[in-house]
Amino acid sequence: MPIAGMDPESAAYRKRWKRESQMKRSVILPITLILIAQAGVMASVARADSKDSVRYEKRYRDPVLKQMIAENDSLKALADSITDEINAGYEKIEKDEKENRKVIRFDFSNVEKPGSVAEFDPLFHFPPVPQYLTGTCWCFCTTSYMESEIARITGRKIKLSELYTVYWEYVEKARGYIAKRGNQPFVEGAESDGVFIIWDKYGIVPAEAYSGLKEYDKHNHGRMLSEMKDYLDMVGEKGYWNEEANITHIRAILDRYLGAPPAEFEFEGKMISPKEFLKQVLKVDSSDYVQFISTLSEPFYETAKFDVHDNWRPTRTYYNLPLDEFYQGIRNSVKNGYTVCIGGDVSEPGYNGPEDACVIPTFDIPWDYIDQDSRELRIFKKTTDDDHGVHLIGFSRKSGKDWFLIKDSARASRHGRFHGYIFYREDYIKLKMLSYTVHKDAVTGLLKKMGKRQE
Repeated sequence: MPIAGMDPESAAYRKRWKRESQMKRSVILPITLILIAQAGVMASVARADSKDSVRYEKRYRDPVLKQMIAENDSLKALADSITDEINAGYEKIEKDEKENRKVIRFDFSNVEKPGSVAEFDPLFHFPPVPQYLTGTCWCFCTTSYMESEIARITGRKIKLSELYTVYWEYVEKARGYIAKRGNQPFVEGAESDGVFIIWDKYGIVPAEAYSGLKEYDKHNHGRMLSEMKDYLDMVGEKGYWNEEANITHIRAILDRYLGAPPAEFEFEGKMISPKEFLKQVLKVDSSDYVQFISTLSEPFYETAKFDVHDNWRPTRTYYNLPLDEFYQGIRNSVKNGYTVCIGGDVSEPGYNGPEDACVIPTFDIPWDYIDQDSRELRIFKKTTDDDHGVHLIGFSRKSGKDWFLIKDSARASRHGRFHGYIFYREDYIKLKMLSYTVHKDAVTGLLKKMGKRQE
C-alpha cells in the first residue's frame, strides 16, 4: 500500500516501506503460529473423541477362490479314494498270498520214527509250557532244563518262573544298549548262558510267585517290545543317554505289561528273596554248566564267541568242538541221565510239526554227506541260524538211527499228536543244531581236551 505524501521513486520512500513491511511480518508470523497450534490442539481433541474400537465379524472369503479350493478338495478326495481302493486290493492280494503261502515239505511215509513219547523213557521234566507270541524260547528251554537239573541234584521238583528271568534280561539288554549308545541289538532273543547271568545277579522265583501275565492271559510281548524299542530309538535320536532315567522308563513299560517282579515272596511258610531261593533252596551253581559249539571259524578245543545275533552281550565262553565230539557230547549226556539245553535252526523242510519229527531230507543233502564242511557251509551262508532253543530230555534208537525227545515251547510242536513234544533224528542234530548247554559232570572227557589243540 503506498505511503501518503512520499515519492514512490525516492530512496526515502523505499527505505520506509521496507521497515514497515518487516514490522508487519514480525507481528503476523507469531499470530499465524498461534493459530496453527490451536488448530492442532483442537484436531487432537477431535481425534480423542472419535477413537477406533475393535469388533469381530465373519471373514470375507473371495467366492472365486473359495470355489477353486472346493474343486481342489473334491479332486483330492476322489484321487485318495482311488488310491485307497488300489491299496486295499493289493493288501487283500498280499493277505491271501500270506494265508495260502506254501512251504516245502516231503513225504514222511518212509521215515521210521518212534511212535510215542514213552518210547524215549524221558528224564524228569515238567509238562511243556507254551511261550505263545514271544521270542523267549531261550528262557523257556533253559528254565525247563534247570528244573530237571534241580530235580536231579536235589530231588526237589519246583516249577520256576520263566518271565521273572525275561523281565530282568530286558532290563540288562536296555542297560547294554544305553552303555553302548545303541551299538548293540535290542531283541527278544538271547542265549541259555544269559539265564545263568541273570540268576546270579537277580536270583529266581517259583512260577507261582511271578507269572508275567498282567496285561494278557497268554504271553504276548508284541506291544511291549514295540514300546521299549520306540523309546530307546527316541533316546538315541535325541541323545538322551541317562542310564538311571532310561532304565526307570523301561521298567515302567515292563511293569505295565508283565507286573513288577517280587523283591521277596513266601515259600514253605517263610519269606525269602530270589537270591536266597537260588542258593539255599535250589542250590544252583552256574559255574557247573558249560556251553559247546562246533564251527570251523574258531580253533577247536578253545573257548570262542558264539557269533549269532541273539548273543547280544556277547559272551566268549563257548567251547568249540569238532562235530563228531560235539554230537557225542549230546548223545552220551542224555544216555547217562543228563538232559541237555540245545539250540539251532528250525526253518527247514524236514522240520514238520504235524509229523512230530525233524529230519534232513535227501534232496537237501544225502545222509553220508553230513559232516563238518557241509555244516559249516550252511552256517556261513546263514541257511543254518540260531532260530530256536529247546530242551532235550530223552533218547531212543529206531531202525539203526538215533532219535531224541525234545520238549518245545513253540507252536509247531503242538500241531501234531504230542503237544509240546517233537522228535529230532541224529542227522538233524548234526547239521542244524548250533549250540548246547550241559552240566560239566556229563562231559568231563571233553573238558579235559580243552586248551589242548588237537592236530
